[in-house]
Amino acid sequence: MSEPVSARPPEGDAALIRAVGTFALTAAVINVIVGGGIFRMPSSLADKMGAAAPLALIAGALAIVPVALCFAAIGSRTRATGGPYTYLTAVFGPFVGFVAGALMWISNIASSAAVAAALSVQVGTLLPALSDANGPWPRALLLTAVYALLFALNAFGVKLGARAIAMLAALKLTPLFLLACIGLFFVDWSQVSFAIGDVPSMSALGASMVLVMFAYSGMETALVPSGELRDPARNVPRATIAAILLVVLLYLGLQIVGQGLLGAGLASSGVPVADTAAALWPLGRTLLLITACISMAGFMMGNLLGTSRLVYALGRDGYLPRIFGRVTSQHRVPLFALIAHALPAWILALGGTFDTLALISGGAICLTYGLVAAAAWRAQRVDLRENGEPYVLAGGPLIPLVSVAAMLAIVTTLKPDEWAAIGIALAALVAIYLILHAMRARRVK
Repeated sequence: MSEPVSARPPEGDAALIRAVGTFALTAAVINVIVGGGIFRMPSSLADKMGAAAPLALIAGALAIVPVALCFAAIGSRTRATGGPYTYLTAVFGPFVGFVAGALMWISNIASSAAVAAALSVQVGTLLPALSDANGPWPRALLLTAVYALLFALNAFGVKLGARAIAMLAALKLTPLFLLACIGLFFVDWSQVSFAIGDVPSMSALGASMVLVMFAYSGMETALVPSGELRDPARNVPRATIAAILLVVLLYLGLQIVGQGLLGAGLASSGVPVADTAAALWPLGRTLLLITACISMAGFMMGNLLGTSRLVYALGRDGYLPRIFGRVTSQHRVPLFALIAHALPAWILALGGTFDTLALISGGAICLTYGLVAAAAWRAQRVDLRENGEPYVLAGGPLIPLVSVAAMLAIVTTLKPDEWAAIGIALAALVAIYLILHAMRARRVK
């Protein structure tokens, strides 16, 4: 006997609940961007750039803002869940879309695991009983508990996940913005330079830019759940641009305050943001260590929410097993897609570190951003419309062209082994695509 239509689990984007508005989406973008990178970046930039470190953040902002505008434009023209995968598929076809989607999935698994590993270090500093000094089991239990909690928050509905993301954003952004704003009154401006002549070398600036782009990245993941957004044509541009501008101001403020309070000592600090806070208030170090833990948990929450929807989209369109493209009947969430992302990220986090993945992830993200910029130009040229009145980029191809040029300039600074890692990943993804494409063609026959 056939199953009643009413009893069948909902399928496709029509089954998803459009519950995410401008505020929740802005919080999601900020949560994914302000993850673990900001708590390590100030010292790394100071080490590479000296007093001129803020220039790397300004240069990064000049590169990321046009990219954000391209995301806003293409995101307002497409409706289906999938983010860059959906954008590139709609404009350039399934092959380019699959490569972008699969590469994003692998990159996000690695970044989630890396931030989880960094989170375990922060927690171990606050609670020595959970540090690596006591062996691997306390760390393993901590990471298991963190991933189990994040999975549960996402598994019981997008509304609960969106509320958790908004709460985490408020908890971590408040002390960071307070530190940036209050600290400006105590800055020794002789320790900070905005003079191009103080840049040590172009190679130092290039290496810093890859790190900055990694720290600025994240909007591509937060924008994946387009199928759960209310009025994407309005909310995507507003949330994307607002989030990027807030993050740029926050990062620049923290870098200036850190250099102005710690001077040359910033470059050697293992916890630069916490040490900056301690220079203003002795208890600030503990407060900012707690903030770091909240921030990293927020990153992992947004990473799981966004990337699971990417896996859902790949399953929905037949590039992965169809089970990943199904949502639960009660909570309307892609449960198997959540598992497919959380499980490997948890496994990698048990033995991984943060630093080894940052440059490779940054390079892969820049390549993805370049493709999205090209898609935004193409979609505007052919006037692709799936969401009503779209956001239109001023100047025609100018902003996408600037975005592509900036991303290409940044990735040219990657080292051969970093290029090799990205190339191997791309080759593996192309092989997967060809196999699945051949299997689908055989089934059609």
